[in-house]
Amino acid sequence: MITADESFAAMLEHALHILPVALALVVPVVLAGALVLRAVRRRTLATTMTVLVLIPVAAMFAGVLGVSGFMFDATLATMWLVCLLVALVTVPLAVLFGRLIARRSVWEREARRRERAAEESRRELVAWISHDLRSPLSGIRAMAEALSDGVVSKPEEVADYAGRIGAESARLSGMVDDLFELSRITAGALRLTFAAVPLRDVVGDALAAQGPAARRKRIRVHTDAPVWPVVLGSDPELGRVVRNLLANAIRHTPHDGTVVVHAGVDADQGVLAVDDACGGITEAELPKVFDVAYRGTVARTPESGDQPAGAGLGLAIAKGLVEAHSGHIDVRNHGPGCRFEIRLPLAT
Repeated sequence: MITADESFAAMLEHALHILPVALALVVPVVLAGALVLRAVRRRTLATTMTVLVLIPVAAMFAGVLGVSGFMFDATLATMWLVCLLVALVTVPLAVLFGRLIARRSVWEREARRRERAAEESRRELVAWISHDLRSPLSGIRAMAEALSDGVVSKPEEVADYAGRIGAESARLSGMVDDLFELSRITAGALRLTFAAVPLRDVVGDALAAQGPAARRKRIRVHTDAPVWPVVLGSDPELGRVVRNLLANAIRHTPHDGTVVVHAGVDADQGVLAVDDACGGITEAELPKVFDVAYRGTVARTPESGDQPAGAGLGLAIAKGLVEAHSGHIDVRNHGPGCRFEIRLPLAT
């Protein structure tokens, strides 16, 4: 009768006998798998995961063959069948997980890229705004000190200084309003109440608001609208979009120039376009027009003293508001200048 100790000893002796054979088969498979893995390291993550799964499965096949002593019997067939089932389950899972991990990695890289771009944009915005706030504040302080010290005493000079202080204060207030609006857009805090909005009324109000600036530069503002569309949107925000586009067109159009506002319907969209005479924008800079703090280059019409440069926020705000309306805004060179075009869904 064989005791338990004798049985264990026999099993141990058998294992030690077949272990070198099994290792002799497993190690080359693993080394070959490592070479394959090195060859596919630049391919997709799903391919790499598949190879990583197939290496131990192939090594297990080789090890089972070595342990069986190359005896192709029912036991070996059963073990190979088990290994095959394991491969059929693990390989598709490896491909699936590889694709999921790859997709997540791409998403994370894109998220980091967007975060870096946003941080760079914020730093650039702070630099621009700091510069823009400093200039009018310095002027206001200097004129206030001149009035306080009695350096300016004639009534007409006092009135002139007071008017200039008021103008600079209004400019500062507009910049603060732009910053607040931009922060709402970027933070996703816009709460729009949609209704049917006639673009004729929106354009009329915007023309009235920008009329003084146009008259100071003797700029003619025309409208060309075979059909005035009624769009689905929020009246205050759409009014701000049109005012920003008109202000931008007037600012960059030279004296005695012309600005044209077009309106119409295209399929299920209302179209509004503003043409200026800025001289055009280089193709390299066109994609940057709606970036925060973008102001263009000297190739465009220089700013005049009675129409100071903006903070570079108006077009960025217009883009954010149009997209919040499920619309689209675009710019292209057209005629003597540029055409800014917005498309909005029509009210049903």
